[in-house]
Amino acid sequence: MAQADPLSGYAMASTAMGERHFEIVPSDTEDMAIRPRTIFCAEDGTAVIRDEGGTDLPYQMTAGTYLPFRGVRVLATGTTGTFYGWW
Repeated sequence: MAQADPLSGYAMASTAMGERHFEIVPSDTEDMAIRPRTIFCAEDGTAVIRDEGGTDLPYQMTAGTYLPFRGVRVLATGTTGTFYGWW
């Protein structure tokens, strides 16, 4: 499935972290339908994020913090907490 990237034609220098949001549903098999500009943590946990090169890394996050990273997938395995994507 082709991944929607509404920011593909824009430089990342904009100061706005997002204008829309969605709940991230972790999956070991599916990329996010939209690549977020930022991942916001609503409930403490770990987000295991895959980059466009296929590298998976865990990020420990606390509620109220955000990660300005444009991952393609948040894996179900190893991910705990609640996360939202901003774009």
